[in-house]
Amino acid sequence: MNAKAAAGAAGAVLLLVTACGGSSGSPAGGAAKQPSAAPEVEGFSRDGWKTNFDKHSVSLSEISSGGPRKDGIPPLDHPKFVGAAEASTWLKPAEPVIALTVGAESRAYPMQILIWHEIVNDTVGGVPVTVTFCPLCYTAIAFDRRAAGRILDFGTTGDLRKSDLVMYDRQTESWWQQAVGRAIVGDLTGTQLTILPAGIVSWAIFRTAHPDSTVLSRDTGFNRSYGLNPYSGYDSAGTQPFLFDGKPDGRLPPKEHVVTVSLGGEDVAYPYTVLKQRRVIRDRVGGKSIVVFYQAGTRSAMDAGSVADGFDLGASGVFMPEVDGRTLNFKATASDFVDAETGSHWNLLGQAVAGPRAGRQLDPVVHGDDFWFEWAAFKPATRIYR
Repeated sequence: MNAKAAAGAAGAVLLLVTACGGSSGSPAGGAAKQPSAAPEVEGFSRDGWKTNFDKHSVSLSEISSGGPRKDGIPPLDHPKFVGAAEASTWLKPAEPVIALTVGAESRAYPMQILIWHEIVNDTVGGVPVTVTFCPLCYTAIAFDRRAAGRILDFGTTGDLRKSDLVMYDRQTESWWQQAVGRAIVGDLTGTQLTILPAGIVSWAIFRTAHPDSTVLSRDTGFNRSYGLNPYSGYDSAGTQPFLFDGKPDGRLPPKEHVVTVSLGGEDVAYPYTVLKQRRVIRDRVGGKSIVVFYQAGTRSAMDAGSVADGFDLGASGVFMPEVDGRTLNFKATASDFVDAETGSHWNLLGQAVAGPRAGRQLDPVVHGDDFWFEWAAFKPATRIYR
């Protein structure tokens, strides 16, 4: 491990163990009894939980403490928002934000805030949503938080599985795997959240596309060093992930950035190293045609000591390449994407910004921007686009 990556691992330990709430206590024994199975050894504490640990879909031995206690990494339950002009006083143009559009409403959630809170419970376009980010896996996922006939509010357990955030809902205290949006422990075990189309893009890209939208405010009620990255140096492709006890899939470096898509029972990963060369990829996943866009100019949130100063990772968008029943073929220009059929220009968010199709929107495909090790741990049969 090089010095920069070692610093990132040390920063992860510092944040998880001290800055966000200290130790979660000593491990507790007494896992749920499984027929004809040896007792499980749990690496987390049950103290303070009302969770039904007798019901679970994964081995409890796979869950381990990340350091903080329950909500030691505090979610944002009453988020405040500001306009683009005010946000631009503290957001740099290339700084990464999570872009979410539901119905006619769009919002940006700066990574410089999510890196410290990991979960935002919000309502966008009239839909109750939870916007999440797991720094250790670089997974930014937005969910519709309506499930099991109720609206759920989510918090952080302080525990991890396969290095990925384990969330909990406050209504039943069931535990959920952030990477897949499914309850894995508790009364709601097996319940699946609906994943919403969202992506990580630069502040400049989001603001240009949605100039009248709102942005998560740094006025959170918590004292955090927003703008600083406590995991400095963690974004290093070939280094071992923190608190990951599995064997990384060796087809790609563990922390290679990949765009991920699951459709029709097929899982595909598009390495950023390939996307940077191609800029536009046309593919079929689960029998459906998709197009993947890539554009440079978005910083990595997990590289430098300042979120705004990370290396140029770039950003992606994934869409169905059809408008009014007509399939479009795209090529990249210096600043956007052009379809061969009409000559219309499209941005990274799938909006036609000039030409005969101006004002139209490509249908987004739910996709992820992940570290490879995490995606492969949950989707081992993934096809890698070469």
